[in-house]
Amino acid sequence: MSSYQDRPRWNDIFVKRPVIAIVVSLLLLLAGLRSAIDIPVLQFPVIKSSSIQIMTPYPGATAESVQGFVTEPIERVANAIPGVDYVESTTTSGESIVTAWMKLNEDSTDALAELSSGLSQIRLELPDGAEDPFIEVSRADSPYASFYLAVRVPETRPLGEVTDIVQRDIVPQLTSVPNVQRVENSGVRPAMRIWLNAWKMAALNVTAHEVRDTLQSNNVISALGASESATQRITLKTDATARTAEDFQSMIIRSENGAEIRLGDVARIELGIEEMQMRSRYDQDIVVFLPIYAAPGASEIAVADALYDRIEEINKILPDDLELFMAFDISNYMRDSLREIVITLGETILLVGFVVVALMGSFRTALVPLMTIPISLLGAVAAMSVIGFSFNLLTVLAIVLSVGLVVDDAIVVVENVARNLRSGMSRYDAALTSSRRLLGPITAMTATLAVVYAPIGFLSGLSGVLFREFAFALGIAVLISGFVALTLSPILSAWVCPDQGHESATTRWVNRRFDRTADIYARVVDFSLKWRYQLITASVFFSLLSAPLYLFSLKELSPVEDQSSLGLVFESAPEASLTETLEGFYQVVSTLDDKPEPSYMWQIVTPTGGFGGQEFVPPGDRDRPVKDMVFEIYQSIKDSAIVSAIPFEEASLPSAGRFDVEVVITSSDSSENMLKVARSVVDEAQSSGNFLFVETDIKIDRVEAQFEIDKERLADLGMSLGDLSGQIGLMVSPAYITRFDERGRAYRVIPMLEDAQRDSPSALLDIPVKIPSGELVPFGSLVTLTRTTEPRALTRFQQKDGFKIYGAILPGTTKDQGLSMIESIAERTLPDGYVLDYLGESRELRSEGNTMTGVLGIATVLVFLVLAIQFNSFRDPLIILLGSIPLALFAALTITFLNFSTINIFSQVGLITLVGLVTKNAILIVDFANHERMAGVEKLDAIRNGAIARLRPVLMTTGATVLGHFPLVLVTGAGAEARNSIGAVLVFGMLIGTLFTLVILPAIYAVLASNRDMTKDIAADSGSADDNQKALAEFT
Repeated sequence: MSSYQDRPRWNDIFVKRPVIAIVVSLLLLLAGLRSAIDIPVLQFPVIKSSSIQIMTPYPGATAESVQGFVTEPIERVANAIPGVDYVESTTTSGESIVTAWMKLNEDSTDALAELSSGLSQIRLELPDGAEDPFIEVSRADSPYASFYLAVRVPETRPLGEVTDIVQRDIVPQLTSVPNVQRVENSGVRPAMRIWLNAWKMAALNVTAHEVRDTLQSNNVISALGASESATQRITLKTDATARTAEDFQSMIIRSENGAEIRLGDVARIELGIEEMQMRSRYDQDIVVFLPIYAAPGASEIAVADALYDRIEEINKILPDDLELFMAFDISNYMRDSLREIVITLGETILLVGFVVVALMGSFRTALVPLMTIPISLLGAVAAMSVIGFSFNLLTVLAIVLSVGLVVDDAIVVVENVARNLRSGMSRYDAALTSSRRLLGPITAMTATLAVVYAPIGFLSGLSGVLFREFAFALGIAVLISGFVALTLSPILSAWVCPDQGHESATTRWVNRRFDRTADIYARVVDFSLKWRYQLITASVFFSLLSAPLYLFSLKELSPVEDQSSLGLVFESAPEASLTETLEGFYQVVSTLDDKPEPSYMWQIVTPTGGFGGQEFVPPGDRDRPVKDMVFEIYQSIKDSAIVSAIPFEEASLPSAGRFDVEVVITSSDSSENMLKVARSVVDEAQSSGNFLFVETDIKIDRVEAQFEIDKERLADLGMSLGDLSGQIGLMVSPAYITRFDERGRAYRVIPMLEDAQRDSPSALLDIPVKIPSGELVPFGSLVTLTRTTEPRALTRFQQKDGFKIYGAILPGTTKDQGLSMIESIAERTLPDGYVLDYLGESRELRSEGNTMTGVLGIATVLVFLVLAIQFNSFRDPLIILLGSIPLALFAALTITFLNFSTINIFSQVGLITLVGLVTKNAILIVDFANHERMAGVEKLDAIRNGAIARLRPVLMTTGATVLGHFPLVLVTGAGAEARNSIGAVLVFGMLIGTLFTLVILPAIYAVLASNRDMTKDIAADSGSADDNQKALAEFT
């Protein structure tokens, strides 16, 4: 046996010339340190996914008209874009919003080109009053800005003026910050408001068409050509643009009998703001927000630092009554999460060091495994940098996990070298013998653990994109640790381990304790071999229990993290004004201000509601997590007299959704019937007791005034429908007619009736309209006013009418349970022709929720194939897998069944890692037993000797893994839920799984291992090795 195991191997050179191993390790360290400086820091890996939103204003049009004439043609174009996953639309009075959601890894540039071409082709189909479609591309994984800067609007300045200052003096400076992709201005732009007086217009016989023509013809710049001589050429132009309110007041509408009728005679003109019904608030203050989007792949922490520096510079040049400040910073959560992970990393290294020192009995001996940690981790960082990966919450978590993994191989080496030294070998022989004898098992152990992550790298969808870098970081760190264990660890172990007779008292004491433990374990092995069939039967029983444990465990895509914030969606009465809604927001903010945990609230307010976010003090400064406050906050604000507010926790993973559960139901039925169906689903779901709230977006409560035109009377008067609509539309519609120049920027000119003359639909009936004969008649004489109740918004999904149902779950209920409840209710109650589909996180849950379960099966198959190659057998890998994996999974799934964790994407990654870890222990034992049999030892004695001989490295590696990952179980703070999930599965699965392996594996080996004479394998392998050496000699 000795001659077989001790034949020359490729890694002998690192023992004979240890400087090579040291230099290679130093190069890995230096490369990793250099890469760590430049590698970008992100919240999540870059996800190549986007949504394209097409917004088309159609001022004055009803929702039905906008949908028919604007939304549907644009939907056809959007659906034809290559790479589109689905298209949804929301249509309200005066506006169409069509959103095309791209599939993962689809290039939005090509899609944008196709969309622009398609929109240009249908432009003639859109009605005259519709404005040009505005296209906005957003990251689907992060549809909102990373940072929100804000400027408070003082009482002494109008909102339009502050908006203009922001656009001129702040936006350009922020745009120039490195890695800032886009800066928006949420303020309301200045506009020249032409407030028409219908009675003055009637008195002076001025029509709406004359006002339009006056504005368009008296506000132009004409190029006349050039004046040219022999020495110079000068461009000629006329500039008749109006720039001030006085300029517009003096515009001549017409001259009559020597008298001039000017625009100021029939209108009040002022520099105001556009008819944009939106305001931004920070706590109780009106502000102008500046959403800032970081470039994809840019370090958001670095961008935040640069923004803070730029804010200081900008505030120096702003007027004294204006101040720019950071209202929301996504990097705060990232910093907190990374800080917690770094603390966990430090705790992990300390615990691993403690385990190694305690189990080896020597500080010097413990240095060998501990040196593997920086080499492996920094080597992985260098590889990540070369490939273009980033530091993010997942890759840093992978680095924390790898601390407990990379020391395993080095522990096996140092234990083997120490044992050789105790047997009387010289330091050189001890290192050389260990490097040769452990080449096979360490190669198998390293390959096994690395290969379990390979399937993750080939996953499609969100899981693959998110965890590809995670799997790569772990896999590379494990491979480097295996390389270090085979090259550097043997010679280092020989240098630091005491030789025979020179062990310290502590080392001898530890060795004696292990000897006693081995004696006790020998009796356990004897018991296992004696009662092997009974033990195997029991293990099969417990293994089969894994199925119901999995089925009855709570499932979710990702655990909800405490991000110190809550999202809020507000809804007001359909007929509410902006002023009234602002008052409702004031009441909600006042209610939340009375609680100790909130810090500030930001809000975007529209007449029909809005949305916002409630930020809280950090977790360490409050007594309860955010999830425990959601119900209380909802109860305190849901019955607000003016607005109803719905809180929701932000998704832990990148998501296009907003709520815990989001589905869409399509049908060709009428809105009234769809409302009945939606209410039945909502009411039943709410009564289930699993939801904080359930709502639908279909609400038929918006009162709409409709003017029925008397077409016969109109024909008798010789008046066209377009003429009548044009006159009234100019006075009522917020559409702009022309633009004016203000210090180099173009702003809109908007004519409308004075507020008092259009404060109700009935008031418009008295407005005089000019008929072809030149007479003025009341508008009411040509129309009949009727009032109808219409939907607030029209929702479509994949070009089909429909409605959304969304909700938030109560604590103790998972998102999967909530979604399953909605699915069950829909299956029972939806009439024929109604089809349910998914949106947001629910769509990801149904498409990605069980992805990792399949990966677990593939990983197990790959481990089997790798071991089959290593052992040159299909029987030995089967023994290793059956003796380790099933019961380890049973132990881990018991944790999820008992609700210490859930089945989520992180715990499933923990299960995959567990497969590789528990297999390593079985490899050590089976490999030693096989070599014992090659030396002529009987099968039962061989497995007994192998289990006892490998007990110490198995216990040491298990102790390092369990204690190394134990901080993940106890960690709190930002990002803790994901680490708790993966830590609980690994710690308890590894701890219980190892105990099962030590007991069950000998029994399985005794039953399944081949009974053939393995001593003949030595001669075959030796002959093959001799042939290889001869071939190599001939080649050289």
